[in-house]
Amino acid sequence: MTRINALTIAGTDPSGGAGIQADLKAFSALGAYGTSVITALVAQNTRGVQSVYQIDPGFVAAQLDSVLSDVRIDSAKIGMLANSEVVAAVAERLAHYRLPHVVLDTVMLAKSGDPLLAPEAVEAIRRTLLPLVSLMTPNLPEAAALLACAPARDETEMRHQGRELLGMGCRAVLMKGGHLSENESPDWLFTRDGEQRFTAPRVATRHTHGTGCTLSAALAALRPRHHDWAETVQAAKAYLQQALEQADSLEVGQGIGPVHHFHAWW
Repeated sequence: MTRINALTIAGTDPSGGAGIQADLKAFSALGAYGTSVITALVAQNTRGVQSVYQIDPGFVAAQLDSVLSDVRIDSAKIGMLANSEVVAAVAERLAHYRLPHVVLDTVMLAKSGDPLLAPEAVEAIRRTLLPLVSLMTPNLPEAAALLACAPARDETEMRHQGRELLGMGCRAVLMKGGHLSENESPDWLFTRDGEQRFTAPRVATRHTHGTGCTLSAALAALRPRHHDWAETVQAAKAYLQQALEQADSLEVGQGIGPVHHFHAWW
């Protein structure tokens, strides 16, 4: 395979740092051709979310049919799904088309703390979506919401929760430890074959808008070129680390700015 076609299923970010816009930037930076299906129109910027326009689930399904009936998709990432009806629409189309690699970024809150997922949609994700997903990438609050428990306070609790999430039907789980107050940012990958720890020094920048979107998009863009998820995670984290280290060179917004998706190109 010489060319990778990747699909992002997510909401928008007019400021360009997260959502569909961030995903397409990450795809392009990593050599994948990006396609997209929009699940919600979000009025947001580096300072927060101002408004969310809900897209009809039938139109989300129509977009999926448009892309998947025509374009060979080698991998996909799922971001903001907004509500249970959109979750159901995406799950139904994924079950029909059976894509080879699907990364689920369980988007529940914006970096500003604004909610991006209706509470009742969490159960729909557990029930209908997780069995169709190749890898899910929850941070600690998202993992806690899916498990209906308190967020992990250390790596021991992270590992316990990661194993529990793996038992909910997803084929692999990447628990992100960025919320832990440590000098490094540890992540744990859980698969049917075992567990693996990944870490990187914590970058001293406030500009982390779109970090989760960018990591999950990088995982989708890179997975077809790598042997397994462990190799893919290593490569995706290396890309994100550089995007964070170069984030301060951008001049975007007055709040929490974006990571630098094109750090290797500019």
